[in-house]
Amino acid sequence: MTRVGVIGVGGMGFTHVKALKSLAEEMDLQVVAIADLQEKYQKRAKEEWPEATIYAEGAELLEKEQLDAVHICVPSYKHAELAIQAMNKGIDVLVEKPACLKEEDCERMLAAKEANHVSVMVGQVVRFFPEYRYLREAYKNQTFGKLKSLSMQRLSGNVTWGYEDWFHDEEKSGSVVLDLHIHDLDFLRYTFGDPKEMSCTATAYASGMVNQIITNYIFNGVDAPVSAEGLWAESAALPFCPRFYAQFEQADVVFDGREKPDTLKVYHADGTVEKPDVKEAFSLEGGMQGLNISTFGPYYTEIQYFYQCRKEGKNPDIASLEEGLASVKYALKEWELAKKYVEEKS
Repeated sequence: MTRVGVIGVGGMGFTHVKALKSLAEEMDLQVVAIADLQEKYQKRAKEEWPEATIYAEGAELLEKEQLDAVHICVPSYKHAELAIQAMNKGIDVLVEKPACLKEEDCERMLAAKEANHVSVMVGQVVRFFPEYRYLREAYKNQTFGKLKSLSMQRLSGNVTWGYEDWFHDEEKSGSVVLDLHIHDLDFLRYTFGDPKEMSCTATAYASGMVNQIITNYIFNGVDAPVSAEGLWAESAALPFCPRFYAQFEQADVVFDGREKPDTLKVYHADGTVEKPDVKEAFSLEGGMQGLNISTFGPYYTEIQYFYQCRKEGKNPDIASLEEGLASVKYALKEWELAKKYVEEKS
């Protein structure tokens, strides 16, 4: 039996709790410990795992419990310290994105992984979304000919729901760049490799924190313009919307996360429209705090992959710590470019 702990069981963390419940029998695992500062989330998670021991602080959970694996789903600024503490106890780790917020923490986390020979995965879940997998395979296989252009967007209302308003403290969230935009940056790296060049434009809230970034990329071997936009709007009412538009020689592939159930469409050059079957391996209905995402499928698939890799003694290469940290480093570079752009425009 794999003994699992979950630290942070609010919006994203409860998604992990539910997925673990569904995977328990298949992966022979049990959540034995849960940590969260808010009692209402403790109670909700304990309804799923009644026998779990409850803690307020993740550090105390790691100190007192004997675990095989832990999920770290707390605000971003706490990721590095908790992950390192877990690794130093020989515990395998699934840490939510971004893996950390500082370059020096990237090196500390990597050193802890190497010193303790543990398995560590970062929750860059877009790599597991079926629509994005479809796009990546279409590019790799030249299903519709060569790629002519790709634009990606990840748009959200103002993030007013974070505990103690941590999203609006850029030292805690890394702004929209490391919290939201990093998803598309990471997927682009996964598909094309590391960017050769990046240029950014940006806007900021009245506080000066970057709330919108538009990045143009140049990738080695990719003869096509590629861009990605991340936005935290002024209004909290704006629905969350991930989308992309890929122009190939023989078709346009369009994804809009709000157009359910037909989120993905292929507009062929002959005028026909295809709706690819990209059904998820698992569907679990429910909501996540602050996000209008109603299916947990990719999160289930991501967590299933982590435990399958543990079972087989393999590194979780699809979303390894090394990959997650590389995306953090490029996001930090983009963040600096965005802040410089805002400063020069003001």
